This record gives sequence, structure tokens and C-alpha cells, in this order.
Amino acid sequence: MLKDNPRSQKQMGTHEPSFNTQFHSYLDVHAQTLFSSLGRLTRAPAAFMMTLLVLAISMALSSSFYLLVKNFQQLTGNVNASNQISVFLKLETTPSNVAKMRERIMLDTQVQSVQLITPEQAAAEFKANSVFGEALDALQKNPLPAVLVVLPKSSLEDEQGLNALITHFEQMPEVDSAKSDIQWISRLRAIIAVANRVVLLLSLLFGMAVLLIIGNTIRLELQDRHQEVLITQLVGATHAFIRRPFLYTGFWLGFLASISAWFIVTVFMLFLRQPVQALSQQYSGSFELAFLNYTETFTLIGFASFLGVLGAWLVLGSQLHALESE
Repeated sequence: MLKDNPRSQKQMGTHEPSFNTQFHSYLDVHAQTLFSSLGRLTRAPAAFMMTLLVLAISMALSSSFYLLVKNFQQLTGNVNASNQISVFLKLETTPSNVAKMRERIMLDTQVQSVQLITPEQAAAEFKANSVFGEALDALQKNPLPAVLVVLPKSSLEDEQGLNALITHFEQMPEVDSAKSDIQWISRLRAIIAVANRVVLLLSLLFGMAVLLIIGNTIRLELQDRHQEVLITQLVGATHAFIRRPFLYTGFWLGFLASISAWFIVTVFMLFLRQPVQALSQQYSGSFELAFLNYTETFTLIGFASFLGVLGAWLVLGSQLHALESE
């Protein structure tokens, strides 16, 4: 008999779907939900575009501040910190006194080397590197003083020790003033550090705004589909099934807004590119504006998409529990 034949029973039995079949079915369901959620957004184009524009402007503002600081860092990136001290001598100091001054500083145990820049050398360097160099030719006397570039020993790197040495030089009768590169570089680094903190705080604020805007958008859509969600729950749908289209909606909002923000920032930088290059050429420079690179672009898109999904998830968690209690 057929029931006594195990082979026949195996042939007529119900086969379990293979892993590949289940996986492809899983992907098909998610792909269908992904594109159907995008289609639902475009059914109300006015509201969709307004929400997208607000999100894109928020992201563009944050990215623009980041790029401004990045370009400022690039502009000052070629400046190396040095503990050398520039000692400016008085104009009436004679060449012989300048030589004696140099020898006296060389005998200081805190000094490693001393380089002399004569007034003639200073004038030639000024003419070569400044657009106002020709103005020196109109003067009857060279207004630039002799400068002694003092390099302290490597053990003297702290700002307090340098300030003490600068004070010592300024007390000499032949010295007009003394300045150290490390002083203004320290101030410049402090300014950049403050700017980076401001960019971080603004990014957090704009990120919170994006999170709230997407969350509120998902909440409004959930209210519009209130009856649909209730019926879905009555037929036994799980929270994961109900959440899926809303999570993809949040993803689309974050993803498309980040793409729009990238275009806004790029157009903004292109608009500034020509004036910045013209200004750079006036100072004999070749400064190039830095745009968002590939890593920064993908970081912006990925983080915005994550915020979209997170905002939708946080709203759905509370809203679905409220629906269950009805």
C-alpha cells in the first residue's frame, strides 16, 4: 500500500522552502516596501518637497559651517609652529652695533643660532612677496629695520620660557620689539579649536532638528493611516510588519534630503570659488576651495539616512503602543 511505502510518503509530503527561496522572498518584500513608501511620499508632492527642502537646508547649513572651518584650516595648514624669535632692531642701529648685538645674543646659553636679516635683504624680500613692494622705490630711505632671527635651544619650547626670553631681548637698548611665531600660532590654533567646537555643536543642533522634523512627519503619516494600521493589527500583523513602510519613509526623507543638501553646498561653494581665487591671486597665492570629498559625502548621506530611520523608529515605538491601548 502507498502508506506503507516511505519513499512514496516522502515524494507526496510537503517540502520546506529552501533558504535561497526564503531569502529571495525576504528581499522581494523589502524591495516592494522600499519603493512603495517612496511612491506614497510623492503622492503629496507639495508637502513632500517642503519637508525635503527644510531638511536639506538644515543639513546644508551644518555642512557649510564645516566646510568654512575646513578651508580655514587648509589656508593655515602650511604654517608650521616654530619657537624662533624675530628681534626687530631700531632704525638708528649702525651695522657695527648690529654685529655686536648678534655676537652678544649668540653667547646666551639659551640660544642655538642667530640669523641676521639686513635692511637691504628685508626690502628685497618685501618687494618679491608683496604687491606693495614697488612703494619702497618711492621712498628716499629704507623704512625696514635689521632683524635678528633667534632660534632658542630645543629644550626651550614652552610659551612661558619663550616669553621670558622675549622680555630679556626687549630690555636691550638696541631692540625695538621682539615677536615669536609660536605666540600667534597658538592663538590661531585656539581659534580653530573654538571653530571646530562650534561646528560640532551646530551639527548636533541641526541633527536634532532633522530628527524632530522626520519624526513629526512620520507621526502625521501614521495618523493619516490610522484606520489602516488598526485593521492590520486586527488581522495579526506584527509591529515589525507595521513599522517597515514607515521606517523606509524615514530613510527616504533622510537620504533624499542629504543628496539635496550636497547639491546646495556644492552650488554655494562654486558660487564663491571665482571670487576666492581672484582674492588669492591678489596676494600672490594659489588657494583652492575645498569641497566635500567622497568620504565626507558618504558620511553625510549615511548619517542623514540613519537619522531618518531613527526618528521614525522613536515615533513608532510610542505611537504603536498607544494604538494597542485603544
